[in-house]
Amino acid sequence: MTTQFSTEDEALIETCRQKSLELLRANLSPQGILAATPSARAESRSYTAIFGRDAAICAIGMALSGDALLAREAATGLATLAAHQAPNGQIPNFVDARRPEADFWYLGCIDATLWWLIALDYLDRRDPAGGLRRRFAAEAAQAIQWLGAQEHQRLFLLQQNEASDWADIMPRSGFVLYTNALWYCVKQLYGLAHGEETRANFNQLFHPFSAAPAEYRRVRLLAHYAQEKAKNRELFLSFVNFSFFGEEGDVFGNLLALLCGLADGAAAQRTLRALEHAGIAEAGPVRAVCVPIRPADSLWRDYMSRHQQNLEWQYHNGGIWPFVGGFWVAALMLAGEQERAGAELLKLARVNALDDWSFNEWLHGQTLEPRGMRGQSWNAAAFLIALDAVRKGGAGFALQPE
Repeated sequence: MTTQFSTEDEALIETCRQKSLELLRANLSPQGILAATPSARAESRSYTAIFGRDAAICAIGMALSGDALLAREAATGLATLAAHQAPNGQIPNFVDARRPEADFWYLGCIDATLWWLIALDYLDRRDPAGGLRRRFAAEAAQAIQWLGAQEHQRLFLLQQNEASDWADIMPRSGFVLYTNALWYCVKQLYGLAHGEETRANFNQLFHPFSAAPAEYRRVRLLAHYAQEKAKNRELFLSFVNFSFFGEEGDVFGNLLALLCGLADGAAAQRTLRALEHAGIAEAGPVRAVCVPIRPADSLWRDYMSRHQQNLEWQYHNGGIWPFVGGFWVAALMLAGEQERAGAELLKLARVNALDDWSFNEWLHGQTLEPRGMRGQSWNAAAFLIALDAVRKGGAGFALQPE
């Protein structure tokens, strides 16, 4: 490893690696990797299905795992999702293989299609002889056409309803940071048009405090309200709508902005320092937001209190998500923060080890109490992604081709 660990810490990291491999093997099905370990509770909540975003992130981790079975099965879930692609090109939120049945979420799930395309290309680049992009060329073209229908034809950024990406009970809508970081990545990987305009408008819209004034007047108007009212000016805004925006600090979206090549060196350092200053990894890597949305806030929605799930410091609203912690480690390595990345990798192993290696979906943002579903596949996959980044000095994992 590029980072030096004590013998005891090395042992913990190796144990977490082995446990991650075991969990992913246990969660394999003939249709692909399940979101979580089968149980009565998991089945009742559809976690024993093939989720678009989960399967894609798991495919990347499985490809990097060094395990022959996992590497061979990395694309199986992607094939299942492709088989249930909607006629308009959208990739499902999840496929319940028991029925079989595809689910597309309430307001439409936009990021499953993006992650599916990214994972397809990632596996193809690692094993060109496998011919995945050739095999699924028609499905990829349909997926890209569907995404193109969601793109603003002058801003070249995707538009979406609220609660329609991975943070599916958060009020982000309009132009969303997380989604458009992935869209820029897809554009680069598939050679799509207007990539530079997407990058420029991304920075002008989501960080209007440092970008040069936009030429297009509608971008200037959208950015105007944030420039006047935003208090947090270090991070990228989580979303921008016509007259309102999000400054809760979307950790995953900000990390993807770095990993997808949307921030130059100064912007990347500014973003990492702001995330550290917010203490996103103090309890464990990492909180989903820097500052939770409270019921008295204008962005609060009634659905956030459904099942008492998205209250402050919980779930997407300030809960700790170990899978996002894996991308945090990768971003630190990309920025050359080797020592910090190693320390966060160790903390990530400890979080996964809680409750007898439960690999819990999320944990309370202040108390670190395990919450959500046990045996979460993408926790294991993200740990393997983070471990590979630390071992290879940041060169092993990259969403963009070298």
